[in-house]
Formats: sequence, structure tokens, C-alpha cells
Amino acid sequence: MTSSDSAQTPAKAPAKDPWDLPDVSGLVVGVLGGTGPQGKGLAYRLALAGQRVIIGSRAADRARTAAAELGHGVEGADNAETARRSDVVIVAVPWEGHGKTLESLREELTGKLVVDCVNPLGFDKKGAYALKPEQGSAAEQAAALLPGSRVAAAFHHLSAVLLQDPEIAEIDTDVMVLGEERADVEIVQALAGRIAGMRGVFAGRLRNAHQVESLVANLISVNRRYKAHAGLRVTDV
Repeated sequence: MTSSDSAQTPAKAPAKDPWDLPDVSGLVVGVLGGTGPQGKGLAYRLALAGQRVIIGSRAADRARTAAAELGHGVEGADNAETARRSDVVIVAVPWEGHGKTLESLREELTGKLVVDCVNPLGFDKKGAYALKPEQGSAAEQAAALLPGSRVAAAFHHLSAVLLQDPEIAEIDTDVMVLGEERADVEIVQALAGRIAGMRGVFAGRLRNAHQVESLVANLISVNRRYKAHAGLRVTDV
């Protein structure tokens, strides 16, 4: 190669720092199922970090009552209004109502970043066990039902008890984030990182969501045996 050839070869761009995440402080976050323990806890933690949060419920009055209890500027509305007014929508509804809820909000969720944190679980005398949805996972079901939305998966392994406890300043855990587009995943990682003690860690594409959702059954077993509120930490990253 001549010196002129090397001069014409474009320099390779340096690899992007995976922890260089976007500023998400101005985004409005809606939480569907925001009156349930998980949704209410996430809404509280995000609002505590300064995020503008709207919690949704099938009944607007119930959402407004829950929002007033949380304070920190949290608003309450019915699910449709919550979806319309939010930039990012977290789905924290019970698995039994997951499909029907998302189908009913397809129009309102078009163009939105939808973050599914639903864990399809069954319970019997032996404890919790994972269910396998037809599409593979709750997140993949969401993606199938919401073709006009960008779907990611995150916030599966968080203790609702810890999230809602105002005496706990930091929650020592990582949040595994899955999605198809890096920009969307990084938005969710950045949101997770706003909660004191948490990090958002990229954990693959949506096709890998089933095992992340299923792991909650194992954590429930850990919690019952050790009287704990177990979370996860990913080492060496």
C-alpha cells in the first residue's frame, strides 16, 4: 500500500462506550398497571429520581388515588390517556390481562417505546413456575400485538416490596434490558440507571426474553427459602 492509499483510507471510528447513555430526564413515563405493586413501585422510584410519571389503570379514579398516595408529581389517568400522553410506556399488568390490555391500546401505543416487564408465571403447591406463551415470551407477545410500537423488555427482577419502601434509599440490583434497536435499549438502560442503586444492562434481543422472564420463578424460590427480596448483579461489566 502506498502512502497515498493509506491517506485515502478512512479512519475507523472508535467503539462507542456502552455506558454512554442518552439523557432521558425529559421523557414522560407511563406505567400501565400502575396501581399494582410492581407498577406502583416503579412509578414511585422513577418519580423520586425526577422523572415525570403517569400511572394508568382501567379506572381513572383509582389511578388518581394511587398517584396522590405516591406524590412526587405522579399523575393518574386511565390506561388509554396514560398511553397517549407518555413517551415511554411500561407494561406492568398481570399476565392474565396482558394480551387483552395491549390489544385494546394498540392505537394509543403506536409510535411509542413500550417496555414489557410482565412475568408469565403459574403457581401450585410446589411454588412458582414459568409459563411459555405461544409467541415465546410476554415481550414477544407484546411485539406481535403492537406492530406499530417499539418493544423492549426490562424491570422483571425487582422486588415490589423494596420498590415501594420509602425507608430504602437505594436498590442494589441490575436490570436486564432486551430489545431489537440499540437506541431503544439505551433509553431503557438510562431510565433504569436513574433509580438509585440500579444499572441497566443489555441482555440480548427479544427472542431471549423468555429465560429472563422465567428467572423470576427462581427468585421467588430464593425469597421464600431465605426470607429475602433477592435481585441480580451481572459481574465483570
